[in-house]
Amino acid sequence: MARLPLYLRALNGMAERGIATVSSEDLASAAGVNSAKLRKDLSHLGSYGTRGVGYDVEYLVYQISRELGLTQDWAVAIVGVGNLGRALANYGGFVSRGFRVAALLDADPEIVGDDIAGLNVEHIDELEAVIKRRGVSIVVLATPAAAAQELCDRVIAAGVTSILNFAPVVLSVPDTVDVRKVDLSIELQILAFHEQRKADRMSGGPLMAVDSQ
Repeated sequence: MARLPLYLRALNGMAERGIATVSSEDLASAAGVNSAKLRKDLSHLGSYGTRGVGYDVEYLVYQISRELGLTQDWAVAIVGVGNLGRALANYGGFVSRGFRVAALLDADPEIVGDDIAGLNVEHIDELEAVIKRRGVSIVVLATPAAAAQELCDRVIAAGVTSILNFAPVVLSVPDTVDVRKVDLSIELQILAFHEQRKADRMSGGPLMAVDSQ
């Protein structure tokens, strides 16, 4: 499942360039996986390609989009409209991928009422009503860590079971709720770790043992 969005991104790029068919090797290279794994993944979708021709790009886009639930419109609410929330609200790539930013909410009276990307920022006190009124299926939390858990609880109580969390905190949620966490600082720390290891190799310094798991 985690690889399907990679295939879809590569296929969308090919479709935009007018490429009608693609071999498993070329698609695997574009997605950053090996071709045997890609063929196995796609076979689970019932797509085996045509020997000597490859995969039909347009049809494969449809198959993967359907599997990911992107053939319907998903309403998204962004909670927390600071710098990150604003950037997410203004990102134009959501719509083409099946996601529609339907609501923006914040607690700051200096921000509430602002027009961002064609949406009026509403007060966080209206969270539950906005979720119901706009038919929100997915909530993006882009709030400070201290506020995230309380808002998460309110979102879940309002019926939302899919949350994308940018707040630097681990959320406690029921098993029925799916949370995806995005922590840019952790990703940067991982990159810094690898940079340090490369520097140690070049200098002959000590390398820390790393568990490959």
